[in-house]
Amino acid sequence: MEHPSELSVAETRAWERPVVTVPVLVCLSLVGGQLPSFSASANLYTLGTGGALIWLGLGNRVPRRPAPRRLGAGAVWWVLPVAVFGVFEGVTFVLAAGDEFPTFSRLADPLLEDELVRSAAWFAWLAAFWGLVRR
Repeated sequence: MEHPSELSVAETRAWERPVVTVPVLVCLSLVGGQLPSFSASANLYTLGTGGALIWLGLGNRVPRRPAPRRLGAGAVWWVLPVAVFGVFEGVTFVLAAGDEFPTFSRLADPLLEDELVRSAAWFAWLAAFWGLVRR
């Protein structure tokens, strides 16, 4: 039985492991969940965390994961509802239609009044953004 003379393992930094990144994202989301919705402090915190993740993603500070294989032809059909939702959300936001045609964020406000739910939404946003940074 032949054994290779050398084994090479890709070295990962400690802060890139899920054991470190998940608690950091949880702490960031708990802080974000405590901020009142649409306040100046919440907006600055969102811009700060998003900007830091964009900075990490655009630089070569985080090792990239391999890109997924090509999406099938059926995946293109998901673009249509997303585009319709985006156009509807943008038009209702720009026109400020109020209660007649509320935006998704206005509809989600009663759910996001609870700090725990808001923290869970923050965690989902940060985890998705971190996944994009790693690509």
